[in-house]
Amino acid sequence: MNTPLHGLKVLDMSRILAGPWAGQLLADLGADVVKVERPGAGDDTRHWGPPYLKDRNGEDTEDAAYFMAANRGKRSIALDITQPDDQKIIHQLAQKADVILENYKVGGLKKYGLDYDALKSANPRLVYCSITGFGQTGPYSQRAGYDFMIQGMGGLMSITGEPDGMPGAGPQKVGVAVTDLFTGLYATIAIQSALLERERSGQGQYIDLALFDVQAAVLANQATNYLVGGITPKRMGNAHPNIVPYQAFATADGHMILAVGNDGQFKKFCQAAGKPELADDPRYATNPARIAHREHICAEVAALLAANTTQAWLDLLEPLGVPCGPINSVDQVFSDPQILHRGMRVELEHPVTGTVTLPGNPIHFGRSDLNLRQAPPKLAEHQSEVITDWLNGD
Repeated sequence: MNTPLHGLKVLDMSRILAGPWAGQLLADLGADVVKVERPGAGDDTRHWGPPYLKDRNGEDTEDAAYFMAANRGKRSIALDITQPDDQKIIHQLAQKADVILENYKVGGLKKYGLDYDALKSANPRLVYCSITGFGQTGPYSQRAGYDFMIQGMGGLMSITGEPDGMPGAGPQKVGVAVTDLFTGLYATIAIQSALLERERSGQGQYIDLALFDVQAAVLANQATNYLVGGITPKRMGNAHPNIVPYQAFATADGHMILAVGNDGQFKKFCQAAGKPELADDPRYATNPARIAHREHICAEVAALLAANTTQAWLDLLEPLGVPCGPINSVDQVFSDPQILHRGMRVELEHPVTGTVTLPGNPIHFGRSDLNLRQAPPKLAEHQSEVITDWLNGD
């Protein structure tokens, strides 16, 4: 296959989500990713169910759907890092690897001789990426870190949820583990950058990634609203701190998103809604003015949208280029014709179930291919195969 990372070898010693997400993306891009798991138990997420993957008879297997989310395209081997014989095998694999991914606690692998310093002497071209909650240094470095607590500590929950005084008010986490996912994406970027730099220097290097750092970074405009503007962001429900109207509104039969991004779009909306005078009102004519009068203009827009159905508004506004959309459930997302057209629902062969349906990869290259052929592996499915390929091959 004409995959961008064909020929690269990745030893994925990570668990749960952030590291495995990076490993899955590298596998999608064509790397040979070998997942090292605990004998008998495997990755913790194999047991994070229900739901579990079902076999051909409709019975639950030992693998949870959660595990399926982050381990596509990998080969699995089972090694006990506390055992000298298995440590020796990992050392041998590391000598062949281009990349190692791990997310053990700080110093967790050093006592087994599997840290970067112990492995780089035999393989100076090794790119070694460590993912932890708080990084390898600093006053919190010894703390364990999980996505949920990092969303709280990293400020995300302070800006997510209904504002104080509203029904249902209080901090909320995001519905998926976004800090883990963002960290996996940053890890993938860092690894590929280190591999590119290796082409110039001939040397690998160590990468230190922390969930806490990543969460602070991806506060994005909310962070700069504070750092540049001195404004501490608050929870605003579905509203946007810098653009109005840009939120969810009730319609006659449900809810929809209206995401007006500029004054021209606002004018088009007002004309379509039969209230062109709103766009000429000095209180609403510009985005700064609408922010200053947020409560009043949102009340006007809410009254207009409540008078018709979601689909009627979509049919009216989409041809005018006014950004809007429905609020889909997950089942609606994966039956959406655009999602299906873009290949975001894939069927992969699986030795136990026959096939498994998974989300696709959103990257579309002009020339290169993605490797979306191999389902997440059974525990130790490729033990002898990997040993043969990596240690007895070229």
